[in-house]
Order: sequence, then structure tokens, then C-alpha cells
Amino acid sequence: MVSLPPRQILKVHPIDNVVVALTDLKANQSYFLDGESYMPTEDVRAKHKFTTEALGIGDSIIMYGVLVGKATVAIGKGAAITTFNVAHAASHFTGKTKEVAWVAPDVSKYKESTFLGYHRSDGRVGTANYWLVVPTVFCENRNLEIMRGAINQALGYTKANPYQSFANKVAMDLKAGARLDTISFEVEAQTLFPNVDGVQFLMHQGGCGGIRQDSAILARLLADYIDHPNVAGATVMSLGCEHLHIDEMKALLLEMNPSFDKPVLYFGQQDMGNEEALLKAAIAGTIEGIAEANKIGRSPAPLAKLLLGVKCGGSDGFSGISANPALGYTSDMIVALGGQVLLAEFPELNGVEQELADRCTDAAKAEKFVTLMQTYGAKAEAMGSGFHMNPSPGNIKDGLITDAIKSAGAAKKGGTSPIVDVLDYTERATKPGLNLVCTPGNDVEATTGKVAAGAN
Repeated sequence: MVSLPPRQILKVHPIDNVVVALTDLKANQSYFLDGESYMPTEDVRAKHKFTTEALGIGDSIIMYGVLVGKATVAIGKGAAITTFNVAHAASHFTGKTKEVAWVAPDVSKYKESTFLGYHRSDGRVGTANYWLVVPTVFCENRNLEIMRGAINQALGYTKANPYQSFANKVAMDLKAGARLDTISFEVEAQTLFPNVDGVQFLMHQGGCGGIRQDSAILARLLADYIDHPNVAGATVMSLGCEHLHIDEMKALLLEMNPSFDKPVLYFGQQDMGNEEALLKAAIAGTIEGIAEANKIGRSPAPLAKLLLGVKCGGSDGFSGISANPALGYTSDMIVALGGQVLLAEFPELNGVEQELADRCTDAAKAEKFVTLMQTYGAKAEAMGSGFHMNPSPGNIKDGLITDAIKSAGAAKKGGTSPIVDVLDYTERATKPGLNLVCTPGNDVEATTGKVAAGAN
């Protein structure tokens, strides 16, 4: 068997006028790809790009087959592109302009595959089984801290330092005469309710003050979490005088899911008279609810019940040509099996808007996507920022020098399937297939939004 030399450069799309360095490249040395020779005129670090043609001021930089920047100075053929010679640029976009055909991957061998999940009465399936404790207002965060320490310790959810346990075991076993190479690194689970994966205490800084719209969004977000397929039930803690009132939460849950039937325990501090009474009742009631949730066991579910939320993390110049396309193929497989996928981070879809609009199944969804993108961009600019400021110093150091380069690679996580729905923040995914979810790029806010949409 003949082993081929490792590939050193990559041209992502046939019309690109830059190539990616897959390893550190030397100046004035020829590198070959698909029968063609490319020569950088300067050293190019891995993950960065150099031009395949000479460019004048204002000329387009094309990568992934789309506009990702403009030359700010004359750039010679073979020169590396950097923040000193290229500025962010992206193509204009409108609503849906054409129909796009999709060839689904062959998933026949997975048709009968299942996973062990928690079946909910509304037909959704959780991949985990949690109890939630949520405050309607930040004033209750301290009580949640007290509850978290008490409940997690009592039920065995407090995670001990495994290395501390290991050190204790080594010391005791050596003292008893054991050999070091026979001592195993194991931590025994001591959870009282093994069918409940844990208790999540969702503290936040909202619920009162600020503008009423903030409380309304928070209410929908918390209701989404309580209604989530990975949640068995919830405890809601209220002070009693905040914007986000318990009655609003109850009404929202029924509005969002008319068949909602999970146990939700409500405790109002001002109604109960004092903090001690509140905490005793909430702790006792929560543990009782967890004991009931423990009666729910895992059972087989088809892969169509998976709802995958995809997310970039620590992106670099290789993300868009390796991890993200691989995840995109996984996304296509889940869609082909009848499942759902959520692609979010709208600031990291900048430059590929037209492609995504054209992949929408109808013009109304494409228009909603366009409107959300334009509104988001305008709000960022009103704050003195913009999508062009998205790349972090770490992104730039590792080759993502414009937002459009970062975005074109980030969008690969969503695969190639049709877009069946476009969701604003806190809207729930209900349709099988690929859904776009309007979230920031920030990891915490983006993943929070995808969980609210139902990602299990």
C-alpha cells in the first residue's frame, strides 16, 4: 500500500482566491494541490491563508465560495491575508431567491437504532432527567444557594473531588500493604435517586427592575426550561413583589404547552411570612418531587426523538474545514432520520445569509430570517459595534481574521438540509428538520437559547 504525503494546503471552494495553510509554509516554496502549484511569497502559519492572485485595493476576498473580505491595500499573489491588508465584507442578501435541492445521506443502517431516554406525556423524549429550581427574581438567589448546598449534599449530588478520593484510597491501601500498581481509580456513586441526573439551580439577575420586556423574555425562558424534555419537574421560588409573578409563569406554561402536566411547586416568600418557613417548605417539597421523578426510568426511543443544538467553541482556522463540517454531516443524518437540529449564533451567520435564506422551505421563513439578521445587526451598530467586530483576538491569531470567514465556517455545523423553521429567542422548535435560532454568539446566551428551543 502506497502512503501519500500529508496534504499541506487546501482550497475550500473552486472559486476561492485564497488557500488555507494546513501546516506552517515556507516562503517561495511550491506546494501542490490537485495538479496545481501554489507558492506563498512569505512564511504562512498553519490555519492562515494566502492569495492565489494579485489583488488591488477594494478587490474581493473569496473563501468557502462567498465574499469574506475586501483588500485594503494592494496584495501580491502568494501573500498572506491579515487584519492589516483585509477588512471584513459580506454580500448583500434578500429573501428567498431560488429553490435548493437536497440529497439526504443514506441512514438506512440507523433506521432501527434507539437511545435510552425519558419519555414525556407530550411525545418528546429527554436524554436526561433533571429537577429544576428557578427563582422568578434575583432576590431569591440567596435562598437557591442555601437550597443547593442542602439538597445536593443530602441526596448525593455534590460531586467530590475524585483525586481527593483517590488520594485517600491510595493512602489507606498502602497502609494496609497493597501494591501501588493494583490500586484502582474509582469513585463510587452515592446518589439516593439514581434515575434523577441532578438538581439544577438556575440563578439569574432578572425578574424585576430594568424594562418590562426583559421580565417577559425571562418568563418565557424559564417556562421553556420547565417544559423541556430533559426536565421531570420544577420548584419555583418567588419573593412576591416582582414583575415576573407566579401567576404569569403558570399562565405561560399552559399557553406554551396546553397539555402541560409536569409537577411544578410554587413558593412565595412574602406569602409564607418568613425565610425559614419558605426554605423548609421548599426543601421538603423539592425532595418529595425528586423522589417521584426517580420513578421514571429510561426506555428505548427512536433517533427521530433527538434534538441536537450545535455550537462553536474556541473556533480557529481549522474549525470550518474539519470539526464543523463533520458536525454538519451528523446534523444531516439526524434530519434524515426525522430528528431536529438547531443552528444558532446569528452574528456567526454573517456572509452566508443568502445561502441560508434560499435553503428555507418557504418565502415567509426566509423573510423572518432576513428581518432577524437585519434587526440584530442594526442593534449592534446602534451600540457602536457590529458583526465585523465579532472575531476575538484568539480567533484572529488562529486565522479567522474577518467575521465572514468565521461565519462561513461556523455555518457548516448546520449541514446542508432544508431550513424548516426560523425561531426568535425563547421560541420552541416544533418541526422536524433544521431550525435557525436567533441567539448571540456568546456561548452562555447561545446555549441557553438552544435549550429554551428544546435541544435535548
